[in-house]
Amino acid sequence: MRLLIVEDEKRLALSLAKGLTAEGYAVDVVHDGTDGLHRATEGTYDLVILDIMLPGMNGYRVCSALRAAGHDVPILMLTAKDGEYDEAEGLDTGADDYLTKPFSYVVLVARVKALLRRRAASPSPVHTLGDLRIDTAARRVVRGGGEGGPGAEITLTAKEFAVLEHLLVRVGQVVSKADILDHVWDFAYEGDPNIVEVYVSTLRRKLGAPLIKTVRGAGYRLEAPR
Repeated sequence: MRLLIVEDEKRLALSLAKGLTAEGYAVDVVHDGTDGLHRATEGTYDLVILDIMLPGMNGYRVCSALRAAGHDVPILMLTAKDGEYDEAEGLDTGADDYLTKPFSYVVLVARVKALLRRRAASPSPVHTLGDLRIDTAARRVVRGGGEGGPGAEITLTAKEFAVLEHLLVRVGQVVSKADILDHVWDFAYEGDPNIVEVYVSTLRRKLGAPLIKTVRGAGYRLEAPR
């Protein structure tokens, strides 16, 4: 999942980005409303965390412009203001949720996860591929566990799970290396693009080689065992 934070308080923005990256998300940060609108319009994001009081263009206008342009990305608004009017105005412009500063980081993560679950195409966060159960809400992968048994949990790093999750939401489809990079790593990543191959290789080793097929010249396809 790829998130965009539009927040002019740089220490707060970077702190949120660090925490959400540790949760396994790819996070981009901008500190200006105009830049935020441009980035949200041009990029492919699963959620936008949007402050209201921004230089260049305030959060209300950014949110309204995104909705007017037909973008349905979930938007979580942040503000130092408090009061029913401000919340109503934010929701009227098309925001999906609202959080007043100061807020608990734990609450913010819970709101982010709730919005992402709400947007997910599948009503259940648990997906089954052969003998694997992948829980995208708990970020757990378990092998076996039939007949009421607990199964054996497979430990994945945050990035490994993020790569798996991106393939999972498009199971059966070919996903390009560039698409995985865009969604799992942030826009500032300038390292070796072959990092994707390294993570796919690790996932094959941990989950079973037949699960992820290489489509030469196109990308990777996650396949459910027959």
